[in-house]
Amino acid sequence: MLGGTVYVAMLRFAVSLAGTILLFSLMSEPRYDRKRTIGCYAGLSMALIAFACVWYVIDWASCVRMVAFVMFVVFAVCSLFLSGDSLYLSLYKLALTFYLLAVFLIGGIEISVLFFDRNVWADIAARILLILLMALFIEKRIKRSIWGFGYYVENELDRFSVMVLIISLLFGIGFILNPNFREQTPYRLFQIIMNFFLTGALQLLVFRLYLHIGREKEYQKENQLMQMNHRLLERNMEILEEALESGRRIRHDARHHNAVIAEYIRRGQKDELLQYLKEYERELDAQTPENICANTAVNNILSAYTRRAKREQIKVILDVKIGKNLTVPNIDLVTILANAYENAIYGCIEVKKQSPDQNCFIYLMLKKKKNKLVICCRNTCRIETAFKNGQPMPEYTGGIGVLSIIKTAENFDGEYDFKNDNGVFVFRLIMNMPSTKEA
Repeated sequence: MLGGTVYVAMLRFAVSLAGTILLFSLMSEPRYDRKRTIGCYAGLSMALIAFACVWYVIDWASCVRMVAFVMFVVFAVCSLFLSGDSLYLSLYKLALTFYLLAVFLIGGIEISVLFFDRNVWADIAARILLILLMALFIEKRIKRSIWGFGYYVENELDRFSVMVLIISLLFGIGFILNPNFREQTPYRLFQIIMNFFLTGALQLLVFRLYLHIGREKEYQKENQLMQMNHRLLERNMEILEEALESGRRIRHDARHHNAVIAEYIRRGQKDELLQYLKEYERELDAQTPENICANTAVNNILSAYTRRAKREQIKVILDVKIGKNLTVPNIDLVTILANAYENAIYGCIEVKKQSPDQNCFIYLMLKKKKNKLVICCRNTCRIETAFKNGQPMPEYTGGIGVLSIIKTAENFDGEYDFKNDNGVFVFRLIMNMPSTKEA
């Protein structure tokens, strides 16, 4: 501490606390709206500064030693409630904020000592300048990256690694702010600079590492979507080829039947002609493809995958009850159904590779209940099918599909779950159907 009156102390407390709040707010996602968040931080700041000033007047010696610690512990606890991030991510951002606090705190003191003969106003001015430079750099250069990094850390980084990062920051801060080091020597200054550099370099390294890992995950998702589109195109091509083949067969059969009918008429065999026409009608009814539902897009995609499943000798049970017109876009509905069906077929094929004689099945249910769309898919799967973060591992689903299902479902505030019920893979989804105006 550089000393000074209670008013100067209050100002220094206010600058340090305001800087800490500003830097933390730039890096964290607020839990509440902006107005309420500012009000909470303003009330907290006034209470803490008043408390610090009273303490400063009553017991200057203990205040110098403990006030900063007490103030920022209270700030940290309150910030955890005001932050919208997860607990571990909030703790990490708090530790990083305290590291920046140590930078401008020690930076202001060292500038005052080295260049301005321990002038307290130089210390305050230096702190304000360093805070503004840090805030400007975060806002202009790395704010979006930090928010993206937070998402990747929350999804990719395990808790042990987060705690290692937090502890490394706290150790660095503790060394820098150690009150037992009172003597200002070149070696002490060198130690501070190197500590700042090494601690900051570690955080930068981890930041870039997990930013890279997160981007790789995004590329994988895009690749999966491309594979999914490729498979959907394959199914559509199958449908088109089957339609062309059916058209050619119908034209060939029509010429044959016309010739038979003409021959019956030429011979005057009316009874035989009527019998032939009845047989022909029964044959047409038998060859007519099953109409799964009234929705053309859903009917076509389910028909294509059902034919494929039956070629693999998989028993298929369909319970589809939806109308012709749904407010959910067909492309989104087809994305979910195609991926779920594709993964179900893949799961059954993997089981048959292990046990060729095992009977496999796929049960697919699709129903509309009021403004909800309910989808349930059950299929035979390997007993060892494993999950991570509530999602099946890619090696048990063919590597694609699940992320596409989740991404599409979340667009409609869908609730979903996946589980392995003793060798039966279960996928359930309930999602809101948008109103006609939204659609």
